[in-house]
Amino acid sequence: MKGTEAFPSSFIMTPESQIQTVEKLIGPLLEGDIFLVAIKVKPTNNIKIYLDADSGLGIEKCIRINRALYKIIEEMGLYPDGDFSLEVSSPGIDEPLKLLRQYKKNIGRTVEVTTTGDVKKEGRLSGVTDENIVIEYTTGKGKKAETKEEAIAFSEIRQTKVQIKF
Repeated sequence: MKGTEAFPSSFIMTPESQIQTVEKLIGPLLEGDIFLVAIKVKPTNNIKIYLDADSGLGIEKCIRINRALYKIIEEMGLYPDGDFSLEVSSPGIDEPLKLLRQYKKNIGRTVEVTTTGDVKKEGRLSGVTDENIVIEYTTGKGKKAETKEEAIAFSEIRQTKVQIKF
């Protein structure tokens, strides 16, 4: 029957292929110490890009990259009829750390680490290597207070979140 042929798969972009394409396109736009943390694509072609920078990521940098990338995606015709939305931002303080570079950037800050055994540990991130992190914490109170350090292997970490202290 006419009109029942399968739609050519070459025209269907999977979320994975969309992510790979956007990753290639954004690379040249990342200047200085800006780095890519994650890309998420929703079924509605809503593309969310999370960036970070060693020196901090201001809104003006996000706007510049968003506008440049949007223009490239439109000019390439990746989404017929411009059927996509694009958001570029930093991950936000409530998002877990994902990359070694993010851990290094946050040395000296208080973090909460959840291990693969669901144990939560809080302390000051005092060191980062390719294999583990080191957190420093205090036990006891007053004269009995004792500062300790503990190394936690990345393989044992489920998530790490920076804690805001006021």
